[in-house]
Amino acid sequence: MANANLSLQVLPRVAAERVYDVVDRVIEMIQGSGLPYAVGPMETTIEGDIEILLELVKKAQDICIAEGASSVMSVIKIDYRPDGVTIDEKIHKYRP
Repeated sequence: MANANLSLQVLPRVAAERVYDVVDRVIEMIQGSGLPYAVGPMETTIEGDIEILLELVKKAQDICIAEGASSVMSVIKIDYRPDGVTIDEKIHKYRP
């Protein structure tokens, strides 16, 4: 079972009209990870092993720089529980 939820918001320093394109590349990388995730209007939450999630954060930074960002600011929130934690247990009652 996954032992962490990590919410990630990347703020790449690129021209305003490119921000969504760069963020889309990061979300594509998260989708490709095969981990459960939920995209929100301000951040994406990913469920998995803490070590793998932290690797994804590094990859997100690298993607932003590769896409032309001169710098990247990120906001990260982590809910870590050695006995396991899921996205669903937090939001299932809000889903239709």
